Amino acid sequence: MPETHTDELIGRQGEIQQLDALLEAARKSRGGALVLRGEPGIGKSALLRHLDEAATGFLVMRASGAEFETELPFAALHQLLAPVTDRLMALPAQHRKALEIAFGLDTGTPHPFLVGVASLGLLAETARERPLLCVVDDAQWLDQASAKALAFLARRISAESIALVFAVREPSRLPELDGLPGHSLQGLGESDARALLAAAIRAPLDERVRDRILAEARGNPLALVELPRTAGLGGMAGGFAQPDSVPRVIEQSFRSRLELLPPEARLLVTVAAADPIGDPGLLWRAAELLGIDAAAAAETVPLVEFGTRIRFSHPLARSAAYRAAAPEERRRAHEALAAVSDPVADPDRRAWHRAQASAGPDERVAAELEASATRARERGGVAAAAAFLERSAALTIGPVQRAERVLAAADAKLSVGDFDKAAELLTTIRTDDPGQAARADLLRGRLSFVRRRGDEGPTEYLLRAAARLAATDPAWSRECYLDAIEMGVLLGGLDQVVNAVRKAPPSDEPTSGAAAVLAGLTSLVGNGHLAAAEILRPVVGDVDHEVWARRPSLGFMVATELWNRDALYGIATRAVAAGRESGSFHALPIGLAMQAAVTVHTGDFGAAMELISEEEAIADATGAAPLVYPRLHLAALRGQRKDAAELFASVDHRMSLSVQWATAVLSNGLADYPAALRAAKQAVEYGAIGTSSLALPELVEAAVRCGETEVAAEALASLQERTQAGRHAWGLGVEAYARALVTGDESAYQEAIGLLDDGALVVYRARAQLLYGEWLRRQGRRRDARSALRPAHEALSDLGLEAFAERAAGELRATGEQARSRTSKASDQLTMQEVHIARLVADGATSKEAAAKLFLSPRTVDAHLRNIFRKLGLTSRRQLRDLPEIR
Repeated sequence: MPETHTDELIGRQGEIQQLDALLEAARKSRGGALVLRGEPGIGKSALLRHLDEAATGFLVMRASGAEFETELPFAALHQLLAPVTDRLMALPAQHRKALEIAFGLDTGTPHPFLVGVASLGLLAETARERPLLCVVDDAQWLDQASAKALAFLARRISAESIALVFAVREPSRLPELDGLPGHSLQGLGESDARALLAAAIRAPLDERVRDRILAEARGNPLALVELPRTAGLGGMAGGFAQPDSVPRVIEQSFRSRLELLPPEARLLVTVAAADPIGDPGLLWRAAELLGIDAAAAAETVPLVEFGTRIRFSHPLARSAAYRAAAPEERRRAHEALAAVSDPVADPDRRAWHRAQASAGPDERVAAELEASATRARERGGVAAAAAFLERSAALTIGPVQRAERVLAAADAKLSVGDFDKAAELLTTIRTDDPGQAARADLLRGRLSFVRRRGDEGPTEYLLRAAARLAATDPAWSRECYLDAIEMGVLLGGLDQVVNAVRKAPPSDEPTSGAAAVLAGLTSLVGNGHLAAAEILRPVVGDVDHEVWARRPSLGFMVATELWNRDALYGIATRAVAAGRESGSFHALPIGLAMQAAVTVHTGDFGAAMELISEEEAIADATGAAPLVYPRLHLAALRGQRKDAAELFASVDHRMSLSVQWATAVLSNGLADYPAALRAAKQAVEYGAIGTSSLALPELVEAAVRCGETEVAAEALASLQERTQAGRHAWGLGVEAYARALVTGDESAYQEAIGLLDDGALVVYRARAQLLYGEWLRRQGRRRDARSALRPAHEALSDLGLEAFAERAAGELRATGEQARSRTSKASDQLTMQEVHIARLVADGATSKEAAAKLFLSPRTVDAHLRNIFRKLGLTSRRQLRDLPEIR
């Protein structure tokens, strides 16, 4: 049986109050999470035991990370939810299937969004009957798939009767739990440490011995109990440990007791320590295979409980047992566990045990691990796949096959954010194969991009890969060059990339696919937009082209550069559809952000807010940073000075060009033309594809109003080059009103209004009417000015472009006409998330359906609905459906 010490929690009154408050809040449907952090032995397990005892009336569900299970996707989540999986049938079919796939009960690739939502739904269904306490111990060893799902749950239980508590050993590399409410356990104060020591060791202590124990333990409760066991009370007087070795001293205490066991019992403990799942049936079969009399040996073993599950008294006891064994004993233990593991029901654990039992390279085991990696990836366990592949590569003899597995492992490590390990793996690549060498460079490029450090930037690696492939695989080489161009657009240094592309061997297919985009962008950078137009215009207009499917961000920026609104919308819409289909945490937010930005420019701010809300819900659920640029577009056009200024000030410096464009738009709306001129100049001067193009008409308007005629003329010429290359009504209409501003040509204003006579271009039509009305008033033609300014003011007011609408109202007043006051929209009073929920419910969605869309629980949606009803003065969903301005 595992040994226990004093049950008294001395010196932890503050922590106990915090945990009790968490339980009390959960009883009142105010769920929450807490991460307990601390070094080994600091008291996390004791606090979890208190929590268990205090949770009267709760259903207590437990999971524990295991050092050897970090490679098995969703292992810990499955462990936690196992007591309630009989409720799976209460979930919607797609949610049920997602969990069944994640837990290996069905085949397929689990939708990562749905796994989290389904887990939340399962717990919420259970919590309807009684509150839940979910305890996750040793969370530092969670598999990554479970860590992501549990972090998702922790952020989404605020309206549920659920308390979720993690215990994490520090130091720990578990970024998924960063940002959750946490508490770091510190060592006990001297008086509390003395009280605990007195309670644990009731015999009289020499003062020097007691002082030495207190000094060595540094307030660590487990060390206070275990130190006297390690060296004896006499040994403590002379000293035996260094102050920084508390965890090692605790572990040594466990090891010293295990070393007294007979060989057969020690081998049994080693097998128990090598098996992370604690399955007694597996342990007894392995013991039998090893010739151990398990029943007799178990009677003499301390620190281990042999029951319905094999449990060690403390995680350090397990690691002590494993590390105390000789390498040959550990291999024997793993070999036995592999032999008794079911090759059909549990092939991955069997393969992992076989790998641990291998003393040297073994191709058969390496192949089994590679197969395990494939299965893990299919279940969404990319981190597990990376671990399997890394071990597989280490056991591989053939250099070509080893390089393949190392490349695959590095790719997987990159995908899960383990950049240091990916970099380490890439240093081991030794290959003469140009394809493998190119793949290694591509991975180094990705690594350089995400790390943003190193002697070589990502574009250099991409260009090197392209050059390696030029002779053997020209099509792939062109793809690499195109990736380098995209990177150059995003990070700068586009000229360098284009120069390298020009020196590359000519393509046999200059007018199609990647080759066409390469040729077009190379021409654009070197010869200008008009020279590139004949090549770029058709491929930009083909929104279903595979080149944009692979690089939607590049397509979006090029379409913006050419002022092609239809291409923008088409590329963004396809990106959203692809992201939804794949369930990619990376692809879908990008698509949603692009679609939101396009929708802002069509004037449908409600739909844009819905898209932004969904993107931010994904970011919040995954712990990622939201993509801020659609918010910048919305704030710039809405023209709410205070809110916009706060947003602009909060944005990362890497978005500075977008902030300058947004500042120019906002300032033009507010008629603060000097501020608009400064911001627009900065946005244009950098020359970034997309952003600088959008900033040009703002620069023209601000420069004209500030009397900077040469600046305005130069900006107009640059704008004309882009819009003539794109030949789309949006660009041509904007160019026409910019030309009218510079030349004072009345027909150009009228041309602009005609070109922009499209529902999707209503924002720019209204701005053209405003500019025309202002020009007419300045010409002294008040009656004509009113005819232009009235529809401009009405459109700008109805759309919600507040600054531009107020500018139009001021112009109307200057003509002698009072503008009607803008009627407040329902959405003006709501947050983005509330707008999203209101629109979903107005379209007939149930609380469960809205919850699934926003990765919330139905109760949380209902809480938001109550706020929405209160703000809008409504009492029912029917009234919300009848509110036209919310949709």
